[in-house]
Amino acid sequence: MRRSGFFTAALLAFALAAAGCVWQKEYDAKVKEADDLRAQLADAEAKYADRIKQLEDENADLLAKADEGFGDNEALLEELKQKEAQAKKRLEMVSDLLKKLKSLIEAKKLKVVIRNGKMLLELPDAVLFKSGSAQLSEDGKATLLEVAPVLADIKGREFQVAGHTDNQPIKKSEFKSNWQLSTERALTVVEFLQKNGVKPANLSAAGYSEFQPVSKSTKAANRRIEIVIVPDLDELPSLDEIEKLLKAE
Repeated sequence: MRRSGFFTAALLAFALAAAGCVWQKEYDAKVKEADDLRAQLADAEAKYADRIKQLEDENADLLAKADEGFGDNEALLEELKQKEAQAKKRLEMVSDLLKKLKSLIEAKKLKVVIRNGKMLLELPDAVLFKSGSAQLSEDGKATLLEVAPVLADIKGREFQVAGHTDNQPIKKSEFKSNWQLSTERALTVVEFLQKNGVKPANLSAAGYSEFQPVSKSTKAANRRIEIVIVPDLDELPSLDEIEKLLKAE
């Protein structure tokens, strides 16, 4: 009986010890699992924080670029406004010019044209001069007397008077060549304009002889005086709107 009780007690003690070992292992396993989960969570939180920081940096860059772009757009808008104002001013000047020269234009004594990127007044030589001469005719003087005050009223502009001839050699004339004739005619017009109110500092003369023809078939069209309205630098990119206005007249 005593032996049986001892054996039973020993067996119970062994069972309890074994159970205790199992419970300890399970506990240790649970603790390790919890530690692993905490480590994974900490790693995930760190990655999340890094990603948030990355997104904030990216957004800051985007906002900075957007602000920069907005500034560029404002500058572009201001530039467009200035160009629009300049274009409006040019068109008003041309419209006023056409009104003041209307009678000469209708009489075909003068044309306002755009040629080679320049706005100019074109006067046939038959209106201004006799053949082979650089002396103004009475009709030429009357025509220029109407042109002079119009040019004098255009503020801040310079005018180049250019003489052009046809390609026929000079035979009966005091001039040795078409170069000399075209230049002398330009000088005659410059001097007449100066005497009639156009500031001399705003005038220049040039002779092109026969080398800038406007027609291959009509020589009379090539014999002409052009008064070039020298553009401001701001006007150089485009004269399209002025050309449209001239074509509409």
